[in-house]
Formats: sequence, C-alpha cells, structure tokens
Amino acid sequence: MPAIRPLPETLVSQIAAGEVVDRPASVLKELLENSLDAGATDIGVALAEGGVKQIRVVDNGSGIAKDDLPMAFARHATSKIASLEDLEQVCSLGFRGEARASIASVARVVMASRAAGAAHAFALSAEAGSIGAMEPAAQPTGTAVEVNELYYNTPARRKFLKSSATEFAHCEAVFTRAALSRPDVTFTLRHNGRVAARFAPTDPAQRVEAALGPEFAQSMRSVEAKGVLKLSGFAGSPAYTRASRDAQFVYVNGRFVRDKLLSHALREAYRDVLHGERHPAYVLFLEIDPRGVDVNVHPAKIEIRFRDPRAVHQFVFHAVSKGLAGTAAETPAAVASPLAAGRSIRPRADQVALGLAQPVASYTAMFADRRAGADAAAAPDAAREDPSAPDAPPLGFALAQLHGVYILAQNQQGLILVDMHAAHERILYERLKGALDSRAMNTQKLLIPSTFHADRVDVATVEEHGATLNQLGFDVAAISPFALAVRAIPAMLAEADAAELARAVLRDIREYGASRVLTERRDELLGTMACHGAVRAHRSLTILEMNALLREMEETERSGQCNHGRPTWYQMSLADLDKLFLRGR
Repeated sequence: MPAIRPLPETLVSQIAAGEVVDRPASVLKELLENSLDAGATDIGVALAEGGVKQIRVVDNGSGIAKDDLPMAFARHATSKIASLEDLEQVCSLGFRGEARASIASVARVVMASRAAGAAHAFALSAEAGSIGAMEPAAQPTGTAVEVNELYYNTPARRKFLKSSATEFAHCEAVFTRAALSRPDVTFTLRHNGRVAARFAPTDPAQRVEAALGPEFAQSMRSVEAKGVLKLSGFAGSPAYTRASRDAQFVYVNGRFVRDKLLSHALREAYRDVLHGERHPAYVLFLEIDPRGVDVNVHPAKIEIRFRDPRAVHQFVFHAVSKGLAGTAAETPAAVASPLAAGRSIRPRADQVALGLAQPVASYTAMFADRRAGADAAAAPDAAREDPSAPDAPPLGFALAQLHGVYILAQNQQGLILVDMHAAHERILYERLKGALDSRAMNTQKLLIPSTFHADRVDVATVEEHGATLNQLGFDVAAISPFALAVRAIPAMLAEADAAELARAVLRDIREYGASRVLTERRDELLGTMACHGAVRAHRSLTILEMNALLREMEETERSGQCNHGRPTWYQMSLADLDKLFLRGR
C-alpha cells in the first residue's frame, strides 16, 4: 500500500472546516455574509444553547433557484466570482465557495430557498458531506438556513466549545458587527426563544448608539475624509476609553477586518491624547478600490493585505487625527475629569505649594514638626533612626518624597532613591504569589459594590469561571446582561480601583482561558493585579508610610526589580555625591 494516498472527501471537508468553522460564531458570520451578499433587507437570527444546538438564519434576499440548490453544498462552488480577474477585485463578502460545504461536513444542515419571481420554494438537507433529496418547502422569497448539532460527528472538536453563555456572547459579537456594517438593514437576534436584540433601519449614528450604547454615542467624533480613499464613521473621544479593545470596529469595503496596519495607524492617531493603558473606541468604514486590497489572505476572510500599505496608513492616521482635533475645544474639566475616563482620584489636601521666598528657618521648623509627628506615631528608639548605627536597616530611613514619584532615604553608604510604585508593585506581586500558592487569598468585601458596563463575553466569563475568580480573591456577579458588580477583591489590593482591576483579570481569563491563567500565565496575571494595586505615582506619602515601604522592600525577595525588570531603587554613595559637587578637588 503506498505511503502517500488521497484523503477521503469527507475528511478533506472536515479539515477545511477547521479553518472556517471553529465555533458557532464562525458559522453565524458566514451565514450573515451570505444574506447580505444576497441583498437582504431583513435578517433574523435564532440560536439555541449558544448556537451549539441550533443556528437559524432567515433573510428576504434574492434566494437560490431550484437548479442551483444542489451546488450550494458543493466545495468551491460560488456565484460571486468566476475568474482570476474577479478574485483580484472582490466586491462581495463571500467568494471562496466553501463555507456551506464546510458547515455541512460538521453539522446537520437544512436549507430552504425561494428565488425572486419563483412560484415555489425548495429545501435541501446535508449531513456529513452527503446531500439529501430536494423537497418542496413553504418559504417566502429569500433563504432560511438551519444548522443543527454543530460538531455532532467530531466530538474532539465539540469538547473544546465553551458554555452556551460564552458561545452566545461570541455569536452576539458577530451579530453586532454585521448590524453596524449595514444600518439600512433590519437585524433581529433571538436566543432560546427570547429576543436578545433588534435593530430597525436607521442612519449610521443611531445604529452605533443602538449597538454600542449612549455613552459612546455622546462622546464620538465624526470622521469624514475623501480622496482616492474614503474614510467615514465615528471615533470615540479620548474621554471615552475602554480597558479592552472590545469596542473597536473597522470595516474595509463593508467587511469587518482585524488588520495590524490599520490598528497601528489608529493607535498613532490617539497616541498623544490617550492614557497608555486604555484603549480607544471607534466604528470606521474604509472604502478603497477593490484592486487595492487582497482579501484572500485567510479562509476566515478577516485578514487583509493592502497593495500600498504606507498610503493607507497615512490616510487613516491623518483622517482620524483631524477628527479627534475637535476635542481640543472641550473644557479642561471635561477632558481631565477622572470620572469621564473611568478612573478614581485621591484628595491631596495635605499638599501645599511652597514659595522660594520662604526663609530657611521656616523649612527647619516644617521638617522638625513633621519629624516630631512621625516620632510620636512610631516612637522608635533614637539610636535606630541613626542611619550610621551598626544595626541600621540596609535601605536606611526616609527623608522626603520627590515629585510624588520617588522616595529619598539615607543609609550608611549615602543616599537611596526609590521608585515607590515599582517597589510596591514587586512587594504585592510576591505576596500575591505566596497567597495563591498557599490558597490563602484573603478577600476584602466592598462596602458599596463597584459596578461597570461589560459585554456579554465578560458576563459569560464571570458566570463560567466564578470558581477561578474566587480563587484569585474576587467576588464578581452579573447584575444585568451588560453590567457586572465587584463585591470583593483581594485584601492586599484594597486600595485598587475595583472595577479596573476586575476588568484586567477578566480580560486575561477570556483571552487565555482559566486553566492557562492559573498555570503558564499565572505570573503575568499576578503582575497585572499587583500593578493595579500598587501605590500610584503622585500620591503623597507620610514619612511613616515611606519607612514602612522601605522595611517591606527589605523583607521581600527580588525587591531590587519590579515585575517588568526595571530597578526599584538606586544607591548613591557619599563618594558619588562628592564627585557631583567636586568635593576634595
């Protein structure tokens, strides 16, 4: 028997299906694209058990003629292209002619269709690559496709699917992308018999508000640029930011894409107006000559390649930058408001401006008073506050705080400079590791739960991975399909912004899965948590708090570097200082 032999057609189809159909959301994407290509103005989607049990898409498009129905399930059969020239200037969403065949190889599919002007409708079923007999059907003009029991014949693939709530969340994301792309089309989504979303025909701005909410709609800036290329849509104000990239929608010739070049252009447009850890929100539509973009890069058709990438990058960058320039007219309070950016702020009433005209005596009195207050609070032995004493601690004693970022301390050797955020981050990181390893993560209940807007994937993640969140010290619960409440967080991170901390943890769990987060991704996750919990820059610390931080550094392993490998403190000896001031020369 030869070692190299052709694979059975069924196996070939199932291998191809792995590239196109990786979960129910992938099936829904392909079916929605077919409906839109057919010119549908009303599309209804019904899901059962997150789409795993059933996906049904009904449209009022042009339909499929009786004689063409058998070819609808054939591999590499399509009505959308016929030549290489067509492939090089694709205008439709679908064109590869393999989606329905791939779906039919891993599910039980029934398709009923009635072509425009036809007197009757006909239905055809397909299962495991075999096509059934054609039968008459009751169907208005358009097409209805029903996909049942996804992966029923490939259980190894089915076991990798998530809970029905998670799979529905991914399906809803695909549905929302389609709805945003065509505001002139009616879209209805049902799950387990209930209407989950309905979008009536409207203008683009109102469709964006209906899909993404009034908060984004109130902040968005119109983007409009025309030339050889055209860019239109809406870019969120820098005051409206997200912890993740879940509100970033880019369409090229009507196709939702994820493209590194476009993502980079948009990051650059926001670079000078957005906090580095936050993500912008936008819904943008790029129109380009179809011959200037290659959409045949990957079977999922979500990746593209531009013929002239530099020109596209510069066009998008300048168009969005111009659209965002209107935010300069906002009042400073609107831009700088921590509430608008979803961040919390601490009062700093204890800080006062000091004028250079003050006499030296006033500084002496000020530091004497402050030292007396620290002494009264800590009541240390006088000898122990002497940095030159034999038993003085290695990092010495705090002197002051510089610009709310650095701690100045003196020890036997000279001056110590400490990056307080980086140092505290390492301390928390090591403590979190110890607590998680020993399963002793103490929690701190919040007096008032911290609530925040979330998408369905985050809500499903909370419901599916509650045990993992509890193990990490969190108590998070869904209070609506689009909102979560944080009721408790790890006790050692009690000073952190609870909502932002929870968002960061959920982002890792949804991206990598609970098992990876607690094993190979554990250190990265704990590092993120520590960063959120560490004392922030520009927070005023008392001498007592500074000394407490120095003592904790001395007791913490690897405290010389933060979690990102940067130094947390630096020693300047008296000899170094003498050189700076040319002493002894």
